[in-house]
Amino acid sequence: MKIKPLADRVVVKPLPADDKTKGGLFVPDTAKERPQQGEIVAVGPGRVTDDGKKIPIDVKVGDKILYGKYSGTEVNYDGEEYLIMRESDIFAII
Repeated sequence: MKIKPLADRVVVKPLPADDKTKGGLFVPDTAKERPQQGEIVAVGPGRVTDDGKKIPIDVKVGDKILYGKYSGTEVNYDGEEYLIMRESDIFAII
């Protein structure tokens, strides 16, 4: 990964949204919701506090995560879609 996030930011590859509902119905592209799960592909060095201490990030490359529906900034790099977000936008590791 050539993208190196700064501070407490991470780069996330969103996981594809399901094409079918639990009942077996196909969902058209226009009705699909933005995915809320992804995989961490790059991690920044951590946040630095006002007194100069570095706080490390709790997630690592390869972790599958849950994040808010509208979290992060969408970035297109080498034809792939990524999200860059702060660690605080991550809800859980799955």
